[in-house]
Amino acid sequence: MITFDQVSKHYGDATTAVNSLSLVAPTGKLTILVGPSGCGKTTSLRMINRLITPSSGSILLDGEQTGRMDVALLRRRIGYVIQHAGLFPHRTVVQNIATTARLNGAPKQQALRTAHELLERVGLTSAFADRYPWQLSGGQQQRVGVARALASDPKFMLMDEPFSAVDPVVRGQLQDEFLRLQRDIGKTIIMVTHDIDEALKLGDQVAVLRSGGTLAQIATPQELLARPADAFVADFIGRDRGYRFLSFAEFGSTVPLGVEPTATLGATPEALRHAATDRWVLVTDAANRPIGWADARGLQQPLREGDLNLSGTLAPEGSSLRHLLDAALSSPSGRGVVVSASGELVGTVTLSNVVAAIEGARAGQFGMQP
Repeated sequence: MITFDQVSKHYGDATTAVNSLSLVAPTGKLTILVGPSGCGKTTSLRMINRLITPSSGSILLDGEQTGRMDVALLRRRIGYVIQHAGLFPHRTVVQNIATTARLNGAPKQQALRTAHELLERVGLTSAFADRYPWQLSGGQQQRVGVARALASDPKFMLMDEPFSAVDPVVRGQLQDEFLRLQRDIGKTIIMVTHDIDEALKLGDQVAVLRSGGTLAQIATPQELLARPADAFVADFIGRDRGYRFLSFAEFGSTVPLGVEPTATLGATPEALRHAATDRWVLVTDAANRPIGWADARGLQQPLREGDLNLSGTLAPEGSSLRHLLDAALSSPSGRGVVVSASGELVGTVTLSNVVAAIEGARAGQFGMQP
């Protein structure tokens, strides 16, 4: 657990970067600091490992005041990931990753073994082990930076805009991979971002800071979207917060799955019309993986690949209401296709059932009876 107790940071020119900040980052959870430029989020982060010294107040790691710790030992207890990775250019990937383990006293061979294991965990193969940072893309460098921070198995991690220096597609991939990794490792993490969407996607709780370093609200993403504390928080989150509320996976489990008749390529027009519950038939391959929709109306020859309508998106099993709504809206049949992790058909959801679940989620959001 990381605790801020009335922490402030003032500079000599009378500038206040952080003002009486009190919050708790729970053990094993990811807490996000977010807010406009000048709100003190990076200053707050750097006061934890004493890169910046607080003017007043206390920061505690599991009840122990950081100000009373040896600064070198303190920093070795905390993993630290920054925006541009900060890799050593003269060291290979595995040497970079092994650095923190070596600093904490691990024998060289043990540190290198750990580095190779972490390389796989952050989504890089052993082929990258002996490359240098200049041979990596921005996204690959960030993965190495995360692995290096984990190499000494710290209980605490600090992350300062870790995914902001890469393009949007890679950024989304890194976010998804980090969520998967955090589910496995369960570190106590404080992350800084300027992106409210990233905060809502990644955070177990989100702390919104105002300019001048005061805390406006700290809450779960769901609570922030449903009940912003004031006009500042509501404006910072944005006007589409009702739609974003649908992104939380637990609501998707309330939508019933239907059994969908299917056909395969080569099916006769008669077989398609027999299988169709309306004009549309879902077409799967030999492994029962959906490959498109066929319009049974007017088909005169056995079904070919060119006859398929490919407009529908697939929703992985366990998807949020937002993903299920997209799958249903994009489907020519109005039925969203749900697939397993291996891509096999699980069932379909109707647009009407998704809308009914949205109504139920909305009722729960505002404490009403559906």
